[in-house]
Amino acid sequence: MSSVIDFLNTIFWSYVLIYGLLAVGIFFTIRLGFIQFVHFGELFRSVLRAPTTDKNGISPFQALTVSLASRVGTGNLAGVAVAIYLGGPGAIFWMWMVALVGMATAYSESALAQLYKIKGPEGNYRGGPAFYIARGLGLPWLGAIFAVCLILSFGLVFNAVQANSIAEAFEGAFGLPKLVTGLVIAGLAGVIIFGGIKKIAQVAEIVVPFMAGGYLLLAVYVLIVNITDVPHVLWTIVSSAFGFNEAVGGVAGGIIAAMLNGIKRGLFSNEAGMGSAPNIAAVATPVPHHPSSQGFVQALGVFIDTILVCTATATMILLSGVLEPGSGVTGTQLTQQALSVHIGAAGHYFIAIAIFFFAFTSVIGNYSYAENAMVYLGLGDKPKLMVLRGILLAMVVWGSIQTIQTVFDLADASMGLMATINLIAIVLLSGTVVKLTNDYFAQRKLGKEPTFNPHDYPELKGKIDQSIWDGQ
Repeated sequence: MSSVIDFLNTIFWSYVLIYGLLAVGIFFTIRLGFIQFVHFGELFRSVLRAPTTDKNGISPFQALTVSLASRVGTGNLAGVAVAIYLGGPGAIFWMWMVALVGMATAYSESALAQLYKIKGPEGNYRGGPAFYIARGLGLPWLGAIFAVCLILSFGLVFNAVQANSIAEAFEGAFGLPKLVTGLVIAGLAGVIIFGGIKKIAQVAEIVVPFMAGGYLLLAVYVLIVNITDVPHVLWTIVSSAFGFNEAVGGVAGGIIAAMLNGIKRGLFSNEAGMGSAPNIAAVATPVPHHPSSQGFVQALGVFIDTILVCTATATMILLSGVLEPGSGVTGTQLTQQALSVHIGAAGHYFIAIAIFFFAFTSVIGNYSYAENAMVYLGLGDKPKLMVLRGILLAMVVWGSIQTIQTVFDLADASMGLMATINLIAIVLLSGTVVKLTNDYFAQRKLGKEPTFNPHDYPELKGKIDQSIWDGQ
């Protein structure tokens, strides 16, 4: 079993996805006319508008914070450190590149999720890749495979990984037994997830801005204190990315190592193209009432995750001077050492607390994705969701006290399969994305508030729920 899983992960993560996710990002960036750069301001306007009175969905801001709850996890702390350790400072440049093109992918998959959403149990909006694979491509069996992979990876195993990160950090910083930490996390998560997606959204819109804002403020403080060294660090990142300054990284492989590690960690962190964030994008009531507007919201999520939060971690590490290739000090330990240089012994505790918030919000965000997948599979009634929630909480406790590498590798393989399915689907549906985008900006050009009219899309008749869009 381990050999099969290892083989699948090698195929997915060394060949298909590393190049596939990047290629699809470039494809949509070009086909949509560099939308994430030309219309950068639209990313913010789509979030900052006042929410509608439509109670069937959540607000655009809530959708952004829930997706950030999932995106911003331990990868933003430990993953960035690993990328720098293995690929040198140049890895950060390639993280930026994959995020910038990934914004177009995130826009496309989330706009499609909005377009093909339905009204699920209790009238709430539901959608995501499984829905647009089934309704847009007419392949419900492939949508089912996607949904199962999503539940297995994001709904269950990845939450065990997040719990393990919190438990290890708290044991190291405060001496708290891992089992106690696991039970506390499960208890807190249970209070939230048993309230459903709307409860998760209400918590996320409060906790996530506090969490990300506090971390970014610390990074700004570090930049101000070390302002004279910042230009050198930025030059080191850029020059190392192209092999001009390999000695700084001290890593074997130079530019290749920087590219591979930066791209891989960037894709893991921002999730653009993975098919995860579209599940919450579909739940939102977009403002303006057009599928494209929610696409812009989720493109902003990629920007915040990588360009802001990951860069904050990277600059604090590089400004600290603690990076020593070959030392074995990497991941969370490296980030903690860097913070200790900047703010003293408090750095060790700060990272432990940051890991708690980053990982805990990922647990509740990941659950919201799994709940959507359950609805697609026809398992969205309360008793079945209660079973999912119970298993998730058990995985949190289990993950906090032990790691079984085969299980985590299986989750990686599962995520690799779902991401591959999603990439193929959004490329096949790219014509629809282009039409939606052109429609949105044509209305903007006329001075109108963009509104989606399903009757302008006769090819979608019978594939989308027109009642959601009519009368809005």
